[in-house]
Amino acid sequence: MNFSLTINSFFFLATLGLPLSLAAQRAPAASRATVSGTAVDGGAKAEPLPFATVLLRHAEAGDTSLVASGQTALDGTFALPQVLAGAYRLRVLAMGYQSLAQAVRVAPGQPSVALGLLKLRSASQQLGEVTVTGQKAVVQQELGKTVINVEKDLSSVGGTAVNVLENVPAVAVDATGTVSLRGSSNLTILIDGKPAGTSNGGPGPRLDQIPASQIAQVEVMTNPSAKYDASGAGVINIITKKDKKEGWNGQAALVVGNGAKYSPSLSLSRHVGKATWNLGYDGRDQLYRTRSNSQQTALLTDGATTSSLYTTQDGTGTQHNRNHSLNLGLNYDLTKEQSLSLSVQPHWEHQSELDNQTLTQQTVGSPTVTTQYGQQIADVKVTVLESSADYRHTWEAHKGRELTANAGMVKIDANIPVSQLLTGGTAPAGFKQQQQVNAQIYFGQVDYTLPSADGKGKLEVGLKNQVLRNTGRTAMLKPTSTDPSAEFQLDPTNSFAYNFTQVMPAAYATYQRTLAHGWSAQGGLRSEGTFINGGVASGTASVNRQYVSLFPSATVARELGKESGQSRLQFSYARRLNRPDFMQQLPIQLYQDPRNYRQGNAGLLPEFSHNLEVGHQLNLANGASITNTVFARFTQNAIQRIRTIDSVATRENNVGVVTRETYANVGTTNSFGLETTWAQPLAKWWRVSATGSVYYAQIAANALNTANRAALAGTARLANNFTPRKGLDVQLTGSIRSTVLTAQGRQLATGGLDLALRQRLFSERAALTLRVSDLLNTQVRRTEIATPELQTALYNKFETRVAWLGFTWYIGATKAKPDRIDAAPSSGGGFGG
Repeated sequence: MNFSLTINSFFFLATLGLPLSLAAQRAPAASRATVSGTAVDGGAKAEPLPFATVLLRHAEAGDTSLVASGQTALDGTFALPQVLAGAYRLRVLAMGYQSLAQAVRVAPGQPSVALGLLKLRSASQQLGEVTVTGQKAVVQQELGKTVINVEKDLSSVGGTAVNVLENVPAVAVDATGTVSLRGSSNLTILIDGKPAGTSNGGPGPRLDQIPASQIAQVEVMTNPSAKYDASGAGVINIITKKDKKEGWNGQAALVVGNGAKYSPSLSLSRHVGKATWNLGYDGRDQLYRTRSNSQQTALLTDGATTSSLYTTQDGTGTQHNRNHSLNLGLNYDLTKEQSLSLSVQPHWEHQSELDNQTLTQQTVGSPTVTTQYGQQIADVKVTVLESSADYRHTWEAHKGRELTANAGMVKIDANIPVSQLLTGGTAPAGFKQQQQVNAQIYFGQVDYTLPSADGKGKLEVGLKNQVLRNTGRTAMLKPTSTDPSAEFQLDPTNSFAYNFTQVMPAAYATYQRTLAHGWSAQGGLRSEGTFINGGVASGTASVNRQYVSLFPSATVARELGKESGQSRLQFSYARRLNRPDFMQQLPIQLYQDPRNYRQGNAGLLPEFSHNLEVGHQLNLANGASITNTVFARFTQNAIQRIRTIDSVATRENNVGVVTRETYANVGTTNSFGLETTWAQPLAKWWRVSATGSVYYAQIAANALNTANRAALAGTARLANNFTPRKGLDVQLTGSIRSTVLTAQGRQLATGGLDLALRQRLFSERAALTLRVSDLLNTQVRRTEIATPELQTALYNKFETRVAWLGFTWYIGATKAKPDRIDAAPSSGGGFGG
């Protein structure tokens, strides 16, 4: 990390107002005045407003630059010293109040200007003292998308994007932090509408590393319009906060959890004239305990004889996660109609794992049991650098007309050494593996929106291109003897280097229009190309695939109530794509440990699906809302993970059953389901919300020579939000996910209960948060595989019951909102433990 560059950036931000300060210092003392006053609530009691932001600007023609700024004290008073003679305009900003502006004149030689009481009117009051109490819903249905307003959702107590997404009926999260949408983990994940190298459970910045405190909204699109990528079961777009309040604003937080878990964060923004500067830091240093167990019975055959081998593996270990992320950004208004944004986001991740293992193997019917003891050690280091530029052009004379463009680059470097040392066997066992991955993502997109002359419709068109370049290598080393201190030598059979390039150009057009009698419609067509080419350095394996596909989408909605948004019925359709990646197609053995390896399928085809939805949203006058969605998905060439026994490797490696995991197109799969969301205030101090989904999934098994399988599955979540007294928020949340079918088995049910409390302090300038995740310690991951050749039971328990204590300090005009929890403690692994 370039510390000198970072320090210089801090000095640059801190000295934005330096010329004015120097000018004031050069002026004679007699020509300076102190401007003072007291900010108070405009109600009858005239209570003081502490920590309000006070800004003093020039009021001369052509010069509105900032002269001085400050904050009010606990008694609402403020004083701006060393103000030169002249005409000024004073503004007072306080969260929850309408801003106040007042003209100020300082005469030559005047020593002080006392403004007296400055009364600010509450933002909820209008002329005639009419109070407006409406609130934005936590979950909102818009045309083609579901919007989760994070600032209104107490589930952000979890502290990450993963915890926010658990409020969505269609979403589930497993023990590794991998998010699935209606049973599929193949998603398109965007940040502010752009790809950002964010992975779903793999290396790189994961969703469970994005703090909820930095998120304004999350858009979930199960049937996205043609404007968005067609890849995956849907699109998750994470929209970050953009603060344009005058002066310094933001928050600083520190979260600690039992068992050596720490998460500091800092978010600052400064708006000066046409520029808004952003600086953010998020860190994590957390240690978790893990337990695992697996039992397998495998049928082995060499063509002449058949035997069954029973193996077990027990492990206890630790996982130490450390990551640091910086966010440096600038938003600049070029003109009233044009703006430019620049951002740089470096990210460092270090994850180390230690697993102490006991392994046994026994031929069924034989009394002999072979036992081995060992350690598996991983030390993953990932560096990510993201940079992007955005341009926006609007037309004041033509409302709704807009041109946007963005371009950027994401660079990912990962170093993944893994080793397993075994003792107790009769033959050399164990391995050391060194993996290195270097990837670059380049993207660019141009979008243009043109509204119709009558303002009831709009046309959107756009072009996009994304290029992924990836080079990597894997070196496998095996021991030369049973001695734990023996040297390891390179295994050239399982060592290789690879490189590939994937180009994905796209173009789209959509048209949206408001029709008569409450009807509205949107239709679009997207074209995407996939061009992937690469292979291993030795030339023994390669992937070369090109295809271009069309993806239509349509949405039709009707307002059924007297007012917009009161009652709404919506139908949508979209064709989607699951694009196999390079490693899924590369037919090379990549060992995860001596007992398991992955191997790509060169004949793997892309998976296409037709998705249909019918949804209804009802908002009642008492603040209750009910949303129901019926959906169906029909998938062709469905891609499934397949695990089989490698009998040859099992007999030769002497480490137990060696299994191969690969991918195959298994035919057509269908799923049908219902999702529902219900929110209801039961009392002034109690609000309840529930989300749930149930769906019927049918899994084809044409490629596995077994019968098709089908079953019902579902998820449910109930959140109770209490406000027992002013300044105190309490949330009790329970969630459950039923057993889910896989291609060869099932993943068993899991669930948990969370409790969170938050006390606002110092006139809402700070907040203290306590959260206990997985209160009953029930989140666990259990998977079963049952085929004629292989029966497996897997158990994995991550440390999920953690007590978190967090303190947040709000800077500038930012305050702790009554219905929001910011920078709250991170969870320990998400839904499923």
